[in-house]
Amino acid sequence: MRRLVPVPAERAITLDFEGVPVPAQEGEPVAVSLLAAGHSVLARSVKYHRPRGAFCLSAGCSQCLMRVDGTPNLFSCRVPARGGMRLQRQNSYPSAKVDVFSAIDWLFPSGLDHHAMFAGVPVADRVMAKVARHLAGLGLLPDEVAPTRAQPEFLTTEVAIAGGGAAGFAAAEALGAAGVPFVLLEREEALGGRWRLGAPEAGTPATLLLPQGSGTVRLLTTVLGLFTGAQGRFLAAVSSGPEGPRLMLVRSRRFLLALGGHAPLLPFEDNDLPGIFSGRAVSDLVRRRGVLVGDAPAVVGHGPELPALVTLLEEAGARPALVLDTSSSPAKGAMAGKLLKAHGRTWVQALSVELVRGRKKVACDAVVLSVPPAPAYEVARHAGARVVFHPELGVFVVEADAEGRTRAEGVFVAGNALGGTTAARAAESGRRAAAALIREVRP
Repeated sequence: MRRLVPVPAERAITLDFEGVPVPAQEGEPVAVSLLAAGHSVLARSVKYHRPRGAFCLSAGCSQCLMRVDGTPNLFSCRVPARGGMRLQRQNSYPSAKVDVFSAIDWLFPSGLDHHAMFAGVPVADRVMAKVARHLAGLGLLPDEVAPTRAQPEFLTTEVAIAGGGAAGFAAAEALGAAGVPFVLLEREEALGGRWRLGAPEAGTPATLLLPQGSGTVRLLTTVLGLFTGAQGRFLAAVSSGPEGPRLMLVRSRRFLLALGGHAPLLPFEDNDLPGIFSGRAVSDLVRRRGVLVGDAPAVVGHGPELPALVTLLEEAGARPALVLDTSSSPAKGAMAGKLLKAHGRTWVQALSVELVRGRKKVACDAVVLSVPPAPAYEVARHAGARVVFHPELGVFVVEADAEGRTRAEGVFVAGNALGGTTAARAAESGRRAAAALIREVRP
């Protein structure tokens, strides 16, 4: 793990990581600062106290939860670095490096069912229940009382768009050109999604800025759900700003949900070791953060992003130790096979794979899993849309017609909610949904 470019002097700061000074760049996620400084273990798992490191860098996996300035359970991949910030790892004793409770993993190699252990045994069952309650949970209570929250913000619009990636961005462009008012909520600091952060794709727009006056865009805003209240339906979201988190309620009769997807894991032994990253996390680190996860990573997966990610890593100076395609039709330049086991203690050091000619153990300094994302269907399902299993893709998708219309009245979906796809196809689904919405608003 190394930085591709030096930190500018005017943005260089120092973090306090359990008493150890860590150089960082102001504003970058603290998880990135720690990774770039060579700190692999960010936490310990709750049950087996296994080492945990960043995986998705999108607040979707909980592997980077840390205590920051006395506040527990914060996604360190989402906390901007500030000079003097105090960072502490959680769920370990006496430290994350030497955690005595990690012996649980060794003592129970076949798994530990703490619900049934000593059940019905006099005295022992009560002692076990007390121990389980003491060890359960994440972190300790905050050092200080939480500050008073700002008053909620209320917005009303013709169309509410959740997600500003390729699909949401393309839909907003079309709505803005037609003069249809919209509010777009995006959790990142800029629009574009994988166009900006994923492995480069052909056809990416030259600019990812919406024309002035085409609608209202709120960045750094995470959508929580779509609810129905006394005054109709609304998107509930939390915006982040200098004053802290603030609840936002966006009322509308029509909603377009383009929330992308979640980074999935491939099934193999010890797939939770630090040093194993999702493909989009790695491309984000290279393109936005200027950080390379390894000089000899193993790149494994399938789908259209795999070859592009390999090219991105090579252009950044990496020489992949292995490029493995797990699909039935391997991409050009990739080997066919499947994953068996990751090796290492606090950072992955090798990967065992099954190839056509037999098993092989490949030394590597990181593992990159490049697979299509699992659709983020939760908000659509909460709104009343139907979710079905797509056997060809192997994921659950939102059931919708060709224009993205779901069975929930006024609720449309676009992009990855319809299944893993390219950014170009996601954008096209956003334009189709926008065209249908324009006809409804301006018949």
